Amino acid sequence: MKKYIFKTSINCSGCLKRVKPMLDAAEDIEKWDIDLDHPDKILTVETEKLNPTDIICIIDDAGFEIELIKS
Repeated sequence: MKKYIFKTSINCSGCLKRVKPMLDAAEDIEKWDIDLDHPDKILTVETEKLNPTDIICIIDDAGFEIELIKS
C-alpha cells in the first residue's frame, strides 16, 4: 500500500463536504483522511494504484490547492 501526504487548502467542514464525495468516489483510494486541525490541512491517502498526480487532479477539480509533501 502506498501512502501519500499532501498540504491542501481544504480548511473547514464546508470545504470537506465538497471534497468528500470526490474522494469517496475514487475506486482506487483505499483510505483517506484530512487533518483540519493541522496548519497545513494535511490530506493522507492510501492507495495501491493511484499516483500523486491522480490525487492532485481530484482535489484540483474540486477547486482546492494541493501539494505533495511526502510519498
